[in-house]
Amino acid sequence: MPLLEATTSRASIAPPVSVKLISYTRDAPRLAAAAARITVSKKPVEKAWEMQPSDIEKWIRELVRRGHGSPLEHAVYTFEAVCSRVCSHQLVRHRIASYTQQSMRYTEGFLRSMVLEICSILGVNCPEKPGSSVDYSIYSMALSRAADAVQQILAGESNGAHVDGIVAAVSRAYVINPRWSMDTVLQQVRIHLNATAAYYEMLAKGVPREDARFVLPHAVRTRVVFTMNARELLESFLPLRMCSHAQWEIRMLAWNVYDKLVEIHPEIFRYAGPRCVLQENRVRVEPCSLDDYLSGRCSFTIERCPELVPRKGIQNCLRYARDSSRAVKGKTAPAW
Repeated sequence: MPLLEATTSRASIAPPVSVKLISYTRDAPRLAAAAARITVSKKPVEKAWEMQPSDIEKWIRELVRRGHGSPLEHAVYTFEAVCSRVCSHQLVRHRIASYTQQSMRYTEGFLRSMVLEICSILGVNCPEKPGSSVDYSIYSMALSRAADAVQQILAGESNGAHVDGIVAAVSRAYVINPRWSMDTVLQQVRIHLNATAAYYEMLAKGVPREDARFVLPHAVRTRVVFTMNARELLESFLPLRMCSHAQWEIRMLAWNVYDKLVEIHPEIFRYAGPRCVLQENRVRVEPCSLDDYLSGRCSFTIERCPELVPRKGIQNCLRYARDSSRAVKGKTAPAW
């Protein structure tokens, strides 16, 4: 069957999610520890600031264990994420944060990179910067041709000669789940191609961008800059979104955020994790790190997690959440 012979290169597919840490409070661990220290001391903050690294870790552990979150609010972290509109809609529900999102009128860069790759594959001469109705019609025609080629592959009427390039090109503009079967990937690619062809045809007819964008699927990529403080990250965003019950794309984003945070401030974020980790650390005499739970060095004592997974299943659930969210790092291969 031609579909099964498709050999799309995993390396050529754009990662579903990308995250950059672009700014953060450099002395966040010391700042949080000092803020916590002055709540039970007569010393001014400059004296509280003077402490050894071991004391910093001790104060932060105590904050985590007691759920005393306000000192952590002084530390802020700013990220840039590229993800789908589906993911960004979930992200902005975290209200104790600041967001700046690329207008959907200007997702044109993602769409144009897709079109130009497809034009190259099909041998169509497409303008790099369309500015007329004729240019937009050429874009629409090229996308429709690519959609027809994908339909022929799905129907078993083609050997899929261009499938590698078409799927890779579409992944520049739309998020593709790396765990989908190749059949599902191609069905989605066809939908995205047809929708984008309709978008450019509307532009060719003079429809304003803000109206033409109505036909674009939610999988279209967007760029978001967001800032969260350490308390929001530890107590809300990461616990909810690193969980295996979170939607796969925002879970992938959250694990990427966690990786960036634990790299720069392990004193604070080694204790971060899904809600099972947060809940367990609140009842232990001493909190454990996420790595300790994953490796089995620390066992769960809670009867069940907030998502009602019983104690004996929590560690496997936690490992699944990690392993299924690392496709962008090559730790989880696409199904195709």
